[in-house]
Amino acid sequence: MLGAMTESSALDPEDLKIVTLARSARARNGVPEGAAVRDENGRTYVAGTVSLDSLKLTALQTAVAMAVASGAKSLEAAAVVTDAGSVPDTDRAAVRDLGGPGTPVLLAAPDGTVLETSPAG
Repeated sequence: MLGAMTESSALDPEDLKIVTLARSARARNGVPEGAAVRDENGRTYVAGTVSLDSLKLTALQTAVAMAVASGAKSLEAAAVVTDAGSVPDTDRAAVRDLGGPGTPVLLAAPDGTVLETSPAG
């Protein structure tokens, strides 16, 4: 873990941006999670939880899939806003597959407070 209870004001502005986008997606869509990722060119991809009878994806998996479908070759960072206390291994794996093991994953509470920043691993 790189940092716990990170002050939002201490975050890099680009990381704060993806936390804000993830928070907005969660609130706007009324879903359990919102996520955003930033690719190697600084483009962002924002998503919420997908819950269909035939398809279930977490918000972070959906954001990574959107990045891949749009031609991203790597990720610089990922953020997820959720009530959950941790980022599931399957979400970290999706980030790691595209961004590598050192890609930072920010976990934030619904109010936008970053609870943890850790590598995708």
